[in-house]
Amino acid sequence: MSNITKKSFLVGSLSFVIVLFTMPLGHALMILMEHFLTRQQLYYSAFGMGVIGLILTILGMFINGDTRQTLAGLFGSLLFWTGWIEFTYVYFAHRLGVQPQIDAMGNIITKPEYLMLPSSVGFWVIFMLLYLFSIKSGCSFFTYLQKIFFRKSKTRFEVRPIAHNASIVTFIEMNTILWTSYLLLMFAYDDHFLGDRHPVTIGIAIACLIGSIFMMARLLKISSWGYAIRYAIPTVIVFWTFIEVLGRHDVFKEIWVHPLHYKMEMFGILIALVVTVVGLLIKSSHRKRHEK
Repeated sequence: MSNITKKSFLVGSLSFVIVLFTMPLGHALMILMEHFLTRQQLYYSAFGMGVIGLILTILGMFINGDTRQTLAGLFGSLLFWTGWIEFTYVYFAHRLGVQPQIDAMGNIITKPEYLMLPSSVGFWVIFMLLYLFSIKSGCSFFTYLQKIFFRKSKTRFEVRPIAHNASIVTFIEMNTILWTSYLLLMFAYDDHFLGDRHPVTIGIAIACLIGSIFMMARLLKISSWGYAIRYAIPTVIVFWTFIEVLGRHDVFKEIWVHPLHYKMEMFGILIALVVTVVGLLIKSSHRKRHEK
């Protein structure tokens, strides 16, 4: 891979910012919906949000341009994850009367829906087997494991990439990486396994910070917008895992958990994201017209 250039630095940095800003905005959106909507309105809205995310991803498969396909998959997956995955857990947690995890001061430290999420670990293993033994991805970790497992195998394994459409690839990988991050954190926070003050949990946070730094160094060498945004997704989520652990330890104030108290800050993040994405789409459209 080439060294860092002015173009690759700009592309990598802005790609990181685009994905990074979606994290607090996604959290804030859930909280605002729960605050302003009734239970029935909330679930209907969540269902509609998931449908919009699914449609956006599918439409992204039929548009031209790697960058635009990637953005469709990115925002489609975020809407789908929030609407059909997170709020599905909210619905069943409420319906089954699951109680939140509360600290000694009576503050909620883990919402009921997140306490239910580890129950999906078996389905997660199915996806990991698919990625490990059947799919050729750009993930260095999976590529390394495939070399280890297949190197001395007498059985012929043929690992092929998914039919490459940036929208669906981004959609699947974004949801899978978010899922993995949530599972890791929920099992680490669980006192029956580790606990949020356990040295291993702190070690996970530090490892995520170090890993995200190495990933960021690679991201800054990528000069293609679509590829950079796709690579920014795991980079940001690994980094955000570190941020989540810091927030759990009250190292800083999580403004996205209290969006109504930090309206200007959250509005600023939203405006910055919209301006960046719109500017990128306009640039992509101009480039397409010049290529014709």
